[in-house]
Amino acid sequence: MKTLFVDADACPVKAEAERVASRHAWRMLLVSNGGIRPSANPLVESVFVAEGPDEADKWIAAHAGAGDLVITSDIPLAARCVAAGARVVKPDGEVLHGGNVGNALAMRDLMTDLRSADPFRQGGGRSFSKADRSRFLDVLEREIRSSGRDLPA
Repeated sequence: MKTLFVDADACPVKAEAERVASRHAWRMLLVSNGGIRPSANPLVESVFVAEGPDEADKWIAAHAGAGDLVITSDIPLAARCVAAGARVVKPDGEVLHGGNVGNALAMRDLMTDLRSADPFRQGGGRSFSKADRSRFLDVLEREIRSSGRDLPA
C-alpha cells in the first residue's frame, strides 16, 4: 500500500495533507518525537520515535520507498528518501526529485557554512504564507493523482 509519510514535528500542513490523503484513500503516517495529537481518521496513524536529534528522519528514511510520498522540509531526509525511490514534497509545495535534490542539498550545506562563518547572520528564511499552503495543496493533489493509484488495494 502506498503511504504518505509526514515529518510531523514542525510540519505546518498536517491537516491539509490529511484531507488530500483521505480523499484518495492513502495511508498516512505522522512521524514525530511526540506531542502530536492523534487523528481520529482510520487512515492516519501516529508513529512516535525515541527522543533525540533526527530520530523521526531516520525512521522515515528506513521505511519510505518506491511509490511512497514524503512531506518534509529536511533536505538531507529528502535526499535519502529520493534515493530510496520515494517522492518528496516540501510544505511550501516544492517537489524534490533526483534532478534537483542534489542542488538543494548543496545549497543547504552552503548556507550552513555561511551561517557558521558569521555568528551575527540572522534568519535566512522567509515565513510560511497562504500562497505556500495553497501551492502545497495543489502539488500534493497532483503528486497523488500522478501515482496512478487513487483507490486502496
